[in-house]
Amino acid sequence: MKAQNPTEKTHLHPRNAHRNGYDFEALILVCPELEPFVFTNQYKTQTINFSDSEAVKQLNKALLISNYKIRFWDIPTTYLCPPIPGRVDYIHYLADLLASSNNGTIPTSETVQGLDIGIGANCIYPILGTALYQWSFVGTDTDEKALQNCKKIISQNPQLIDAISLQLQTEPRFIFKNIILPEDRFAFTMCNPPFHASQAEANKANLRKINTLQNAKSVKPVLNFGGQNAELWCDGGEIKFITQMIFESVKFANQVLWFTTLVSKKDNLTSIYRTLQKVNASEIKTIDMAQGQKNSRIVTWTFLTQTQQRDWKFA
Repeated sequence: MKAQNPTEKTHLHPRNAHRNGYDFEALILVCPELEPFVFTNQYKTQTINFSDSEAVKQLNKALLISNYKIRFWDIPTTYLCPPIPGRVDYIHYLADLLASSNNGTIPTSETVQGLDIGIGANCIYPILGTALYQWSFVGTDTDEKALQNCKKIISQNPQLIDAISLQLQTEPRFIFKNIILPEDRFAFTMCNPPFHASQAEANKANLRKINTLQNAKSVKPVLNFGGQNAELWCDGGEIKFITQMIFESVKFANQVLWFTTLVSKKDNLTSIYRTLQKVNASEIKTIDMAQGQKNSRIVTWTFLTQTQQRDWKFA
């Protein structure tokens, strides 16, 4: 009997192509390297070991080939390997956010430019935003090696070459400074900030994730999901990073329609809202998301009035 795929993942965005699970047989056809990692579990469901970074990487490759017309994608073993469905959700929710400022219509054009803060080595958000909505992107990072890998991905996928540009942030204490130039206009910024305040905290959280996925106790932090220091932690953690982002955003209030960021820790929301009120954001929205076994959310803000939002030119 053929193994069944899981029931619909209703926590994902309605337009998310991965709500109905994965067709592993079809994915193996486009990416044979995935096959050794696929097995049938006790519920007669085909799956992979999601605590195995190589398995997740091969699944990502297969999904990007199958759903997003990417013919080459790879990341160095030491870098963060992102789960595709959750990243897709962020893009779809951004599309809804832009529609709220555009008479309910999602703008789909390369003239819609987004800024991805901390693109990492995987280039995943610009890849998805380009494939799903034809947007263009500037991707920034403080890690030159990560940007070099993005450059390799872009160069081997012709549809990305004119759609994605890369910029090194040479001063890591800043987020938008040095990046947003006087002539720039971004429909949105997006960010998946480093969650943790220290390497020790990141290791502890990784152990918890691995133990949950494997249903077993481990005492050694194995970074199966990869992640350079800048991807996983920074001094002061998520709250300090986002607070810095909010204060910097004031300087670019008229150049960005919507500033957005993922917020992993719900306890940080009160402080984030307080800071946004302090800088007089004209509109603040929080979008709840579920990413795998954890809940997350996107906090968004703009300094533009409703009239200014409607007057924003997407094309």
